[in-house]
Amino acid sequence: MNPQDRWKQERLDGKLKRKNNIIQAAEKVFAAKGFENTTMQDIADEENIGIATVFRYFPKKEKLIVAVAITVVEKYIPVFESFASMNGTCIEKLEAMFDFFTSEIQYEKLENTQLLEVFKSYASLQSEPLEDIKAYNTSQAKISSILAAIIEEGKQDGSIRTDISVHDVLTTITNTFGLFSRKLLLYERIPLLKGDLSADKQLTILKHIFLDYLQPR
Repeated sequence: MNPQDRWKQERLDGKLKRKNNIIQAAEKVFAAKGFENTTMQDIADEENIGIATVFRYFPKKEKLIVAVAITVVEKYIPVFESFASMNGTCIEKLEAMFDFFTSEIQYEKLENTQLLEVFKSYASLQSEPLEDIKAYNTSQAKISSILAAIIEEGKQDGSIRTDISVHDVLTTITNTFGLFSRKLLLYERIPLLKGDLSADKQLTILKHIFLDYLQPR
C-alpha cells in the first residue's frame, strides 16, 4: 500500500473508531437516562468531545438511537449462532440459550434487553418510520432466522412439537422475556420494589414454562 492509500485507510479507520465510540457512549447514556431525556450534549460529554463532532456523525438524535439499537442486536448474533451450531437436540439448545440469558443474572444483559424494549416503544410512537429502521429490522431478522431454524430442526429431531407456529412461539418468547427483563431491571434499580422471589428464580420458572410448552405431549 502506497503512502497516500495508507493515509486514506488510516483516516477511514479513525472515523469508524470515532463513530463506534460515539455509539458506545450513547448506549451508556441512553441506558441511564432514556431516549427522550438524553441530549446530544450529554453524549458529547460522555465521550469528552465537542457536540459538533457528534452531529457530524449523527445529524439527528434518532439516527444515533437506531445505531445504538442495531449495535445491541448485533452483539447477540454470534451468541445465537454459537447455540445453533452446538451439538444436541433443539430443546437442549434452547435450554442452553435460556440459561445463558437467565441464570446468574447480569445487569448488562437486563440493561441491553430493556434498551431494546424501550426502542421498540420509541419506534412505534413515531409519526413516521425511523429513517434507518430497515437496517435495524435486518439485524433483528438475522436472530429470528437463527431461532426459527433451531425450532424447525427440533420438529425434525422430535424434541419440539410439530403442531405449533414457529412465528407465534418466537414472538411470544421474545416479547415475554423482554418485558419481564425490563421489569426485573426496574426492581434491581429500586430495591424497595423487590419481592421475596429472586430474579433468577423467576426467570428459571419462565424458562421451564416455555420449554414444557415446546416439548411433545
